Amino acid sequence: MNEPLDLHLQELRRGTVVLACLQLLRSPGYGYGLLEDLERHGFATDANTLYPLLRRLEKQGFLTSEWNTEEARPRKFYRTSAEGERLADTLTAEWTALTGAISSLPATDTADTSTDEEH
Repeated sequence: MNEPLDLHLQELRRGTVVLACLQLLRSPGYGYGLLEDLERHGFATDANTLYPLLRRLEKQGFLTSEWNTEEARPRKFYRTSAEGERLADTLTAEWTALTGAISSLPATDTADTSTDEEH
């Protein structure tokens, strides 16, 4: 494994999981179901990452929660709050702008080994 690469990929994915959770939880969902939804949409996340993230987002006011005790197994359902929806909209707009900015960068040509000083 390439440790520096793995660390950079982890850093890049960390913020995208926050945004994905805020988007997916516009409809109420519980932890394990959210893990499955994230996986299905290409955001592989483990429970040790997700549950602390959900608690932190709730503490920050971006999620609300409610226990459902009507089923045999009680489950804590989360939902994106109004403040969380505003954050998700802002993060989505920023992500779109960043994606456009990255797309506008010149592609590197691996065959071109010259430096900027030579041009």
